[in-house]
Amino acid sequence: MELTETLRFDIDAVSQRLMEELYSLLAALPMLLLALLVIWVGWALGGWLSRRALLERVAQRNPFMRELTRTSVRWAVSLVAVLVALEIMNATALVGAVLGTAGVLGVALGFAFKDTLENYLAGLLMSLRQPFAPRDHVVIDGNEGIVVALTSRATILMTLDGNHLRLPNALVFRSVTLNYTRNPSRRFQFDVGIGVGEDLLAAQQLGADCIRGLDGVLSDPPPRAYIVALGDSSVQVRFQGWVDQRSHDFGLLKSEAIRQVKGVLEATGMDLPEPIYRVQMIESGTLDPAPQQPVKAPPRAVQGAVDTRATADLGAQIEADQRARTEPDLLDPTAPQE
Repeated sequence: MELTETLRFDIDAVSQRLMEELYSLLAALPMLLLALLVIWVGWALGGWLSRRALLERVAQRNPFMRELTRTSVRWAVSLVAVLVALEIMNATALVGAVLGTAGVLGVALGFAFKDTLENYLAGLLMSLRQPFAPRDHVVIDGNEGIVVALTSRATILMTLDGNHLRLPNALVFRSVTLNYTRNPSRRFQFDVGIGVGEDLLAAQQLGADCIRGLDGVLSDPPPRAYIVALGDSSVQVRFQGWVDQRSHDFGLLKSEAIRQVKGVLEATGMDLPEPIYRVQMIESGTLDPAPQQPVKAPPRAVQGAVDTRATADLGAQIEADQRARTEPDLLDPTAPQE
């Protein structure tokens, strides 16, 4: 009997507490509706501000910055609206708890998504700095290719073999970048071995004049030739020339320069010695002391010139890739570059 009365007393207390909470909720319902209205107005106001022309002018050349600015403005206004709504509900104590929880959660997410956030931030900074332009020929951390696009997470290159290469923005941001396109003038050089008994000044002059006469070689700076080493059977002469990569292919022009210089030197009777090897054959204890003389190839005249104009082997592939890409490209060819 006593147990039944005690149980009935506890149920009554619970029911009374629930009714008090219900009455409190009903009494606070107008304030709750007002708080929700404030949050809705804040969200709508943030959306309206994010579409203003002023923000368009702030980041008109950077789609990444434009979208980031819009999102930041909208969420900032919405956060202010939430704080006002909590003040209306007299729940300011909840703000500290929410901020504390958000801080702990932010630290945890920061460690969990460290690489993603690092790439995102690096993409943001590079979109502002514009370290390279689309279709620049670059070498980044030993990876060579043509720049296709810069996204929020990765830099897309197309290798000279036609393969896609995705480099994390964080790696690109902290790596040394070699840009062959930024300065269109590029120097090529190659070494030629000249016989030790030849007139080296004449060989230098012949080679430099030959390079100077090639289509695509710049006259300023002029081609040069100088001696770099004295070998066992030859003197190494280095020939240099400059090419405008906007009109001529660097590799083709260098190849043609080597061919033409070799032909000119051979046509004038210059000795281009080959490496000499002395082979001794021992048979039945007998040593043949007579060394074999190297056989020289007869001189050959310079033949027709090769077309060294700039090629665009990857152009069509890069254009197709850029058309098919759905993610915005953060590189702007018209933006100032560092």
